[in-house]
Amino acid sequence: MGQALEGVRVLDMTHVQSGPSATQILAWLGADVVKLEAPSGDITRKQLRDIPDVDSLYFTMLNCNKRSITLNMKSDKGKELFTKLVSDVDILVENFGPGAVDRMGFTWEKLQEINPRLIYASIKGFGDGPYTHYKAYEVVAQAMGGSMTSTGFEDGPPLATGAQIGDSGTGIHTVAGILAALYQRESTDRGQRVTVAMQHAVLNLCRVKLRDQQRLAHGPLAEYPNEEFTDEVPRSGNASGGGQPGWAVKCSPGGPNDYVYVIVQPVGWQPIAELIGRPELAEDPEWATPEARLPKLDKMFQLIEEWTVHHTKREVLAMLNAKNVPCGPILSTKELIEDESLVANEMVVTVDHPERGAFKTVGMPLKLSDSPAKVERSPLLGEHNEDVYVKELGVSVPELAQLKANGVI
Repeated sequence: MGQALEGVRVLDMTHVQSGPSATQILAWLGADVVKLEAPSGDITRKQLRDIPDVDSLYFTMLNCNKRSITLNMKSDKGKELFTKLVSDVDILVENFGPGAVDRMGFTWEKLQEINPRLIYASIKGFGDGPYTHYKAYEVVAQAMGGSMTSTGFEDGPPLATGAQIGDSGTGIHTVAGILAALYQRESTDRGQRVTVAMQHAVLNLCRVKLRDQQRLAHGPLAEYPNEEFTDEVPRSGNASGGGQPGWAVKCSPGGPNDYVYVIVQPVGWQPIAELIGRPELAEDPEWATPEARLPKLDKMFQLIEEWTVHHTKREVLAMLNAKNVPCGPILSTKELIEDESLVANEMVVTVDHPERGAFKTVGMPLKLSDSPAKVERSPLLGEHNEDVYVKELGVSVPELAQLKANGVI
């Protein structure tokens, strides 16, 4: 059986992270993704290099399973070739600044004329309005989408999360939109625009904080550890902010990641009380119910931590799971990249590259039973120029050489 998107052709005009993360998912799902780059290449090929003169991990980890062609869109011949490319693809994805593709001479109306079945997906920083032309980066999107205001401790500054929710988070949202448009095209035979703003994607991921903003109108948020509340949701450290209280507690030997995050469900309090050596707290009216514990969450987790500091996080994980208590150790990046279960689940995979050698990357998070993804290396710059221009568009070999000599490719 073939892959889910086998036969779907994607022209990938994206760069950096938000767009490439989306098109990489499409490639993993089986689409033929052709990455169109300027002759100088995606800027991330050279950014954050760990080995001189080879594509960076920044690039290789976001562009697996794709083909690469080069094209100078400012040239007349480049525009002519681009028109031919667009006429024969299903999906076009770009994440240039607002209006950039229009200024190249290819408005949505023009693209529809060239290919009425085209699905044209754009990733922008912001939606229409006062922010439209602001430059957006990962942490800018976090700042303006609700993440930073709710991340950190009450007495500290707003913090960015290490998860790339602005870039890769937007990429996943874009994939959803593209697949919906692709499905609708089956009945309408028409393509459509798909537009996703980074600020909007982050806000969607922060919806629970907007829930709590509205709950504030009816009084303090009891599940938050904060003592005082104003008219906006406060930062609350490692509090879960959900229906069941949680916190990261220290473990032995006390390193920067020697913590376990523990959730205290109503049914979990008795086994926790037994584990920490305080079984009487399961019956004590001052501790026995969630309502009794809510006003003193800090003290509750302090009691738990007084037990966990005498055990490693793996020992705590084993003991809590044996009692069916939800918890998870804080795994460092080193632990994650070496985690045997993640390797077994093909979420950390090793890929061979002709210039940099073997490297590790994140695998496909979406698991399809009939069409599992195989992660293949990223392309070299312009590696597939001959395949696409000569074999697929009918450009002659001498003409290809001339295009290169003239800086068109």
